[in-house]
Amino acid sequence: MGATKRIAEMIVTGLNGKGTTKFSAVRFGNVLGSRGSVVPLFKEQVAKGGPLTVTDFRMTRYFMTIPEASRLVIQSGSLAKGGEIFILDMGEPVKIYDLAKKIVKLSGYTEAEINIVEAGIRPGEKLYEELLVDKERSKEQVHEKIFVGNVKGFTYDQVLDFVEKLPKNHEALAKELIYFANKSSEE
Repeated sequence: MGATKRIAEMIVTGLNGKGTTKFSAVRFGNVLGSRGSVVPLFKEQVAKGGPLTVTDFRMTRYFMTIPEASRLVIQSGSLAKGGEIFILDMGEPVKIYDLAKKIVKLSGYTEAEINIVEAGIRPGEKLYEELLVDKERSKEQVHEKIFVGNVKGFTYDQVLDFVEKLPKNHEALAKELIYFANKSSEE
């Protein structure tokens, strides 16, 4: 998981317990068909005659449908006691290269007609998506296909203290956020 998402989770779950509002978070995989999803991009590239651009042929991602994402939000909201991180069991990660090949085939073409090329990995991008690190994994299924992660929580005061101490310089801020997100995942 990226540092930005981890920090956002820490802030949201840290707000829990301050007042009567319950704060929880959900971890999404890639939502099929949503804006920014790779599937519409691949369809657009097929319509233009290709090529389909895959960041790296080894890259994998977890996927969920729009109805699954909607149910995860609604069911998590009704199950929330406050401070949880809800995760949908999305099965095994999908190789993006395999997804590209399927889209070419389902569009009525062969790989000889529509090329698939590697675009190259960008800074900060990961080959393999991790929804949970090992120590965060939980066997606690709270609803069909919905689990609660064992994620280190922070109090409201800890979050406030952290935010107040953040450096104002952009580069120093970025380094501090990445360090803090990684450190909190390791603890």
